[in-house]
Amino acid sequence: MSSRNPTYNNPIPCKHLTDYKQNHGLQSYSCVQKNLKTNPNGRTTINKDQTKIPRCSICFKNQGIRLYYCLICSSISCCQSPDSNHALLHSQNEKNGGHEILIDIEKAELFCCICCDQVYDPDFDELVMSKQIMEMPTNNNGVDFRNSNDGNSSSKRRKIMVSSTTSTVGSPDYKNGSKELMLMMRRNSNSCFPWGLRGLNNLGNTCFMNSVLQALIHTPPLRNYFLSDRHNRESCRQTSADRLCLCCDIDAIFTSVFSGDRTPYSPARFLYSWWQHSANLASYEQQDAHEFFISMLDRIHEREGQVRAQNKENEDCHCIAHKVFSGILRSDVTCTTCGFTSTTYDPCVDISLDLNTSSVSPKDVTGKPTKSNQNAGISTLVGCLDLFTKPEKLGPDQKLFCQHCQIKQNSLKQMSIKKLPLVLCFHIKRFEHSPVRKMSRKIDRYLQFPFSLDMIPYLSSSIVRNRFGNRIFAFEGDESDMSTEFEVFAVVSHSGKLESGHYVTYLRLRNQWYKCDDAWITQVSERLVRASQVYLIYYVQKTLYIKSGEDLLAGDPAFLQTPACC
Repeated sequence: MSSRNPTYNNPIPCKHLTDYKQNHGLQSYSCVQKNLKTNPNGRTTINKDQTKIPRCSICFKNQGIRLYYCLICSSISCCQSPDSNHALLHSQNEKNGGHEILIDIEKAELFCCICCDQVYDPDFDELVMSKQIMEMPTNNNGVDFRNSNDGNSSSKRRKIMVSSTTSTVGSPDYKNGSKELMLMMRRNSNSCFPWGLRGLNNLGNTCFMNSVLQALIHTPPLRNYFLSDRHNRESCRQTSADRLCLCCDIDAIFTSVFSGDRTPYSPARFLYSWWQHSANLASYEQQDAHEFFISMLDRIHEREGQVRAQNKENEDCHCIAHKVFSGILRSDVTCTTCGFTSTTYDPCVDISLDLNTSSVSPKDVTGKPTKSNQNAGISTLVGCLDLFTKPEKLGPDQKLFCQHCQIKQNSLKQMSIKKLPLVLCFHIKRFEHSPVRKMSRKIDRYLQFPFSLDMIPYLSSSIVRNRFGNRIFAFEGDESDMSTEFEVFAVVSHSGKLESGHYVTYLRLRNQWYKCDDAWITQVSERLVRASQVYLIYYVQKTLYIKSGEDLLAGDPAFLQTPACC
């Protein structure tokens, strides 16, 4: 892989895949291409024989397991876990080598039975993509992609410079530049799906990355920033000695996703770049979506911070990551003896919430009753926010120094929100660790969340006034001019166990929900979204959500649903 792009120092690829390609070349890739099938939603699978049900050649099971197709002998085997790996047993039974590399029948992804993990190969990825392009012209969306690489394709990817280089994220010039690009791009797409909905190929346990990328791609202020050419790749290359720029790779993703091309996109270049900036997370193993989200914002901040080094330290950060996601939390610690209150302020790009306990039955969310267990019950986002801003009595081992008493005293701590960002990200704490049992577990409780959210009750002004009553008529830095109404636009959910699982994203575009499951995009019901194991929830200021919907719909009949679509 490094030979394709020498500027990237990639993690060492799977040794078994490298050996396989050296010994067998790409001939088996070409042979398997004829057995690939792409459905109208962009998901590629191995085309099964309709007269024969695929089964593991060793245990003969065919349900509830992942089946893999051997590239050498076409044998089918399963791998449920490292301890139940019939694919490995198959490769050990064969005298000739190469049987350790297989293809996931359902996802058409390479799998190494020795590593017991998905592996990524750009050559195989190109083969899958070419097959998708050949089949997409006949799909139900009616989009012809065969000429997507012709001389006119550059016009799809051309960026529109905003009229003023000093315009900000919310300025009229900024919005007009983005809208001009939207109107140009829409002419190249006839899909009934909203503009910009495009699947992302799994590059080997990268569903954590794909799920967060889908949410960020459809974050209105972030989308406007990159599509308005606020980060210009050509200028960045000319002015920066660092040839490895994560913002440039993010910009490339926005350009490709909003090009009008509906075939699934492979964010391999971005993955390699992120690996370089986050070496501790550089592996093919599954990562935490929340950690990836924070890491990505940190890398954007570091990059743009270097560009804007002329800003003074005491000024607010002007990088796009902080402009969109940064808010300010207020922490009040009150001495229970004398009543003295110490106040501190801390910036944040997300708010982590503990799941509160509710008496609501699980059947109210899913529509069907569920068995009760230690995770049974439903939490509510409003309840989680109430818990977050509720006064907390600190324990004896958490006594803090009181400036009035001049000794450590028992105290109460209360959190509130001093400043709201343009986009609110709530991180739901589903993974907890028990120091007593020395083990971790996942909390599978459902979470009810409103589509429209008013944050007034959780602002510092509201919390402090409730604490002191009508004695306070004025509040320093009152948030009266702050937009407090938000609309949900993206939800990242996690299914499965703590040590293994799968991330998907649900996007709310034009008040319709869409499920982004790696390369597979489907329209889903509100009930399905509410029944998911919510992990990250993204809210945007209501005015921006409404404006975003108007931009996607304005004067474009191609984006209206028709009975024959999808």
